Formats: sequence, C-alpha cells, structure tokens
Amino acid sequence: MTVLLPIPPLVPIPPIAVPGEVRRMVRLTYLTALTTLLGYVVFFVFGFLRDLFRELFDWSKSDDLRGYAPICPPFEDFYTRRIYHRIQDCFARPIASAPDAWIDVVERYSNDNNKTLHRSSTASRCLNLGSYNYLGFAAGDEYCTPRVIESLKKYAPTACSARADAGTTRLHVELEELIARFVGKPEAITFGMGYVTNSSIIPVLVGEGGLIISDSFNHNSIVSGARASGATVHVFRHNSPSHLEEVLREQIVKGRQPGTHRPWRKILVIVEGIYSMEGEFCKLPEIVAICKKYKAYIYLDEAHSIGAVGKSGRGVCELLGVDPADIDIMMGTFTKSFGSCGGYIAASEEIIRYLKHACPAHLYATSMSPAAVQQVISAIKVVLGEDGSNRGAKKLAQIREGSNYFRSELKKMGFVVLGDNDSPVMAIMLYNLAKLPAFSRACLRQNVAVVTVGYPATPVLLARARICISASHTREDLNKGLKVISEVGGLVGAKCLPAEPEKAKKMD
Repeated sequence: MTVLLPIPPLVPIPPIAVPGEVRRMVRLTYLTALTTLLGYVVFFVFGFLRDLFRELFDWSKSDDLRGYAPICPPFEDFYTRRIYHRIQDCFARPIASAPDAWIDVVERYSNDNNKTLHRSSTASRCLNLGSYNYLGFAAGDEYCTPRVIESLKKYAPTACSARADAGTTRLHVELEELIARFVGKPEAITFGMGYVTNSSIIPVLVGEGGLIISDSFNHNSIVSGARASGATVHVFRHNSPSHLEEVLREQIVKGRQPGTHRPWRKILVIVEGIYSMEGEFCKLPEIVAICKKYKAYIYLDEAHSIGAVGKSGRGVCELLGVDPADIDIMMGTFTKSFGSCGGYIAASEEIIRYLKHACPAHLYATSMSPAAVQQVISAIKVVLGEDGSNRGAKKLAQIREGSNYFRSELKKMGFVVLGDNDSPVMAIMLYNLAKLPAFSRACLRQNVAVVTVGYPATPVLLARARICISASHTREDLNKGLKVISEVGGLVGAKCLPAEPEKAKKMD
C-alpha cells in the first residue's frame, strides 16, 4: 500500500534561471528545481548501487552476450529498470470500455515490486480525464454508429491493401473531399495513422539542401520526420515569433552549406495548432506574417485542434482568424475529435498529387479501415450540422465551456496550470518525479483516471498531469474531478500558488 504524507506548499521565492520557453510558461522556484533534481540524483545513486551489488553477488548469473553487443542502450535500459519500473503501474493502464466520460479501468497487481504487472478480473469505474475524445464521438453516437456498422457489413474491417493498389474505396474518396472542404483547402490525402502522417510526409516535402525550422516543443512525430528528411534542422524557442524571425534571417544570410553560402532549396516552418503537453495555441497570425516576409512555407499540425476549437470546429485558423490559403500544408488526425484513427494532409492540388506518387505511407502502408473512414465522415457531418441537427454546435459549445470552467477552477485552487482559454488540453504542474505516481495512484483510488507525464516526454524539471476535457463531461463530472484533484493536490504538495479565498469564490 502506498502511504502519502502531506507536504506543505512551496514557499514563494525568486524563480530560477531556466531556458526562455520554460520561463515564459511556468514560475519555477529554486526550491522546486533543487528538490526535483535531488530526487533524480537519489534514484540514480541507488540504482547504480543496486546494479553494482547485483554484479558482485550474482556474478554467476550475469548475462553472457557471447560476443554480441547489447541491443538495449545502457542508459535507456538503466532508466527503465531503476526508475520507470517503479511507477509503471501509473502508465498504460488497460481499460475495458469505450473511452467515454467514464471508463472501466482494469485493476493490476505485482508480486515483484512492479517489475511485472498482472491484470486482475476486476475493473474500477473511473472518471476519464485522460482520453482525446474531445467531442465524445468515440463512445458511440446515434448518427455515426449505425453508419459505421453498415460500412463494416459492406466493406469489411480492412481493405487489406495499400491506397495505391486496391485499398481505395468510395469512402476514402468521399472523406478526402469532405476534409478538404472542412478545412478550406483544394484537396486532401488520408493515411492510416496520425504519427506516420508527420514522420512520412515531412521527408517527402523537404530533403537535402532544404531547411526545416521547428518549434522546440513540437511532437515526436515531427522530430522523427525532420530527422529522416536529410534536411538541415533548426529549432526556435517555443511559440516565439520573434525568435523564429531571428533564426530565419540568420539562416537566409548564411546560406545552405557552410563555406558555399548557396541559398536553401526551400524553407519549411513547422508548428502545432495546440501543443499537446502544454495546451497552448500557436501564435499563428504572427508566424504567418513572418513566413510571408521571408518566403518560407508553413506546415501546421492540427492533431489536437481540428474539430475541437473554432466556431464551427475548423481549428486554429478559424479560431485565430487566419486564412487557410496562407497555410501551405495543413496536417491533422482523426484520433481525437472524430473518434477514429488515421491522419490527413490538406494542401494545393499540386502538393497532394505529388504526395500520392511519392509518399511511402500512401504507396506501401495499408489504408485506413473503411469503418474508421465512415466514422470520420459521419462525425464531420454532425459537426457541420449536415446530420439535420444542431448537436455539433452543442458539442463545440460544451467542450469550450467545460474546458474554461475546469481550468479556471484549478487556478483558483492554487495549481500551476498551463494552457490557453478554449483549449481542451491543460497541464497541472507537479515538477517532482515522486509526485507523479503519488498523484496518479491517489486519484485512481478515488475513481478519477488522469495521465501523468515526466521525463523524457517533458523536460526534467517539468513533470505534470495532463487533463483532457470532453464534450461528454457533464458539469457534475467536472466538479467530481475538481474535488478529487483538489484533495490529492493538497496531499502531495502540488498547490504551488495561493488559493483564492472562499468568500471570493462565493461572490463569483
């Protein structure tokens, strides 16, 4: 049994000097940074000592590689064994229901100090604050579900072929026309996986002799695609248009290759609509103006924003007043707001035609399941009101109101919360690695399922709990989550700011 001791709130002291993007996001004190780093030091020291004693006392049982180099890198293997395994019960929790507002979380147990976990036959009914089911379509819908079932009967669960061969159905063509119309671009192309959309498309768009300038907080799929492209990659400080302009100006002056000063073949600036670990909107209008000034192409990843924000769900362009014609490549996924799987690229006719003949994910990967395609088509029609109802508008209003209410209440309680208004994603800063499992386990015991994230998915000093709000959450659900998070946050010392007085709350 885990015993949680109350920890007093952090004493307000001057913030520590940290990188610019971190400093703008959160107020990180010296005490917070010191205790967090000390926690990692303790883990590493004891981990190395345990490894040393194992080698001394179990030398006869040591692995004999017989001349082979170890497949697992030493540091990653050490981190997994000595840190991750201790708290792995907080991650990859299996569920036994649809990802609705409430889910059934399968209970697990371990007989070897969390080295291995075993599933039990029981499950706990928990409030779901971790899934990307922003509009509530993933749990079944009166309009979408019957049409998905009918598509299964007609097309089967899979096309068993790549799009370029026999994997294109009428549904795929219909979806590409619909998504192009939805986001305001001439044409679109779809892929079977959102991650692959970024990692396979970027190397096709830009290669050797090109320049990629990427936001420092961009998703790993973008990082993987940029690395695989062979292009020169530079990053700019998170959400800083001024630093982007500085990097652009410097690289244009320097030229393509050191010593040759030849111009870049092309320059691609990559940003996200909503940054998934922070819940912040991209400063798109300013970035568009800078890219126009320096003749750089813009690649916008709307994985978390498409369908979830904007008056009619069309994403950050609609929300921030940016003309889609000013965005060269618009990328998004169907795994969040539309309750399905896969991703898309929307762009000019020339770009889409080129991708259909050059992108490996289109030529070789199995196409989206027809049932998944039908789910997206039906969900978009609901959002647009083409199902004959106003449920789409109600869902958009509900997720916006619920997100803003939840975020404001968390701030009143004294939590450090990241994320902009209207964003369904928000992060509660926990900082210390030891607080991650304490926060996660305590919430689960009170039937609230949250996602906690630490290094290497976030910077070492910025561990957090990420909350995702859904249109399927009622006000009663949100209040239940707030009550539990407030209690647990006070118990583990996650309330770093002064809470709002009770009188002021009542006046509101």
